[in-house]
Amino acid sequence: MNASRIFQQIMKQAGGQSGSQGDSQGDSQSSSGSGVKDVVDGLSRQLGGGGSGSGVDMKSLLGGGALGALVGSKGGRRMGGKALKYGAIAGVGALAWKAWKSSQQSSSGDEGGQEDGNDRVEVLDGDVQERRSLELLKAMIMAARADGHIDEQEQALISGQIEDMGADEELNRWVEQTLEAPLDAEALASEADSPQAAREMYLVSVAVVDEQNPMERAWLDQLGSALGLGDDVTAELERQAQQAN
Repeated sequence: MNASRIFQQIMKQAGGQSGSQGDSQGDSQSSSGSGVKDVVDGLSRQLGGGGSGSGVDMKSLLGGGALGALVGSKGGRRMGGKALKYGAIAGVGALAWKAWKSSQQSSSGDEGGQEDGNDRVEVLDGDVQERRSLELLKAMIMAARADGHIDEQEQALISGQIEDMGADEELNRWVEQTLEAPLDAEALASEADSPQAAREMYLVSVAVVDEQNPMERAWLDQLGSALGLGDDVTAELERQAQQAN
């Protein structure tokens, strides 16, 4: 499969840029900032208050692709503003790492344990990056389905957009299977290959859902528990997701 290629494209769409993400925390955060702000500012201008009759072309604003299909699949509610956390996707690895460091320092006063941060998705390569990309794509798809409102037409849209981004046949089959698989937080969490992967999976899920929706909030709570993330870490990940925009 070529999941890493597709996920990198989604990160670029989220950042509103054509260049690659930086390899360091500073690079990742700075590369996401201005592009995300432009997206959000563009949404605000065109929405003119967020009315559902505004006729906004979500795919046009986001550059098309799977990201637009995922976050735009629920129409007007998704265009209200608060659920559009593109910065959390654009800099997912750096932000997840920063959130963990901050939570550790707040709780114990140290610098965050023994992890070195070298397994962030932005800096992985080869088979390891491919596996992580699959984990994060699955987390995003599951989160987008959390309120049960993605119908067959919207599933076809997501599949089609990922195919248009250059997904190979094997990845296309995987996407279709993931769109139809039961929502199971424990099964999803079991695929996390490291603590950093767990944090990234939670962060991309936060980026897709609307925490004000009870079903989506419940999914986040189930996933955070299944991933073994403490309340302090999940709270910090959600804070980072909000601040990234």
